[in-house]
Amino acid sequence: MKLESWLGATILLLLASPAFAQAELLPGDAREGAKLAREVCSACHRVEPEELGTSSAGAPALQDIADDPAVTETALQVFFRMPHANMPNLILTPAETDDAIAYILGLR
Repeated sequence: MKLESWLGATILLLLASPAFAQAELLPGDAREGAKLAREVCSACHRVEPEELGTSSAGAPALQDIADDPAVTETALQVFFRMPHANMPNLILTPAETDDAIAYILGLR
């Protein structure tokens, strides 16, 4: 393999690896998170991929939340643990929280 080809392949791999690493490092099951979103969150949020905008309940779409670069796993962990005036008192287990986060961040 020529040096240029090897170098190009190495750079491409290094650029792609953070995305793969993030997907693999996220706790939770995105499929379970999608089911949870459809069962619980859809009462107020648009939960399907590519659904954008505020719902009739005034809640942001999960896709819009995922697309916000400030939204991280840590930010969502904190969000789900804190009460919010405009949200019902949603009590999720740690596994459900991880699943919901995996689903939301997987929408990216």
